[in-house]
Amino acid sequence: MYRSITDFITDWQYEREGTLKIMNLLTDETVNKTIHENVRSLERLAWHLTQTLTEMGHKAGLFDADLLEQASTPDSAIAMAACYQDYSERLAKAVHTKWTDSRLEDQVEMYGDSWTKGTVLRVLINHQSHHRGQMTVIMRLLGLPVPGLYGPSKEEWAEFGMEAPS
Repeated sequence: MYRSITDFITDWQYEREGTLKIMNLLTDETVNKTIHENVRSLERLAWHLTQTLTEMGHKAGLFDADLLEQASTPDSAIAMAACYQDYSERLAKAVHTKWTDSRLEDQVEMYGDSWTKGTVLRVLINHQSHHRGQMTVIMRLLGLPVPGLYGPSKEEWAEFGMEAPS
């Protein structure tokens, strides 16, 4: 749970940049490919991450409406990344302007439960990290490069002229 808006904004900036690194590597040719009938496509995961920003933001009182609830998936991988970028910035601005450190322990109704506002912020980060992990596995299977998020990826080790640890 977050107890400081500044701490969340700092983490959110890093995490959203990581999500954008992934989204910016998606291609129109690969986003709809299915690797298994029980595994979401990259498009579905990327759009789910984007829609969750306004869904959770609305439920938590950060947005007046869930603006992406009925929105269609953008026509291209580039447009999807741009939409994510826009709404992830809007979310950060809403947290910064509408919530205060002293109110992060206030309860909000979320999915039939009661969460603190600080918990909402933690879940936003964890949810994004969870689905990014799924996306990187799918990207590998589809032959896309994978960015390093918490350390160098295999491709980045090669760029450094080094062999990736096994």
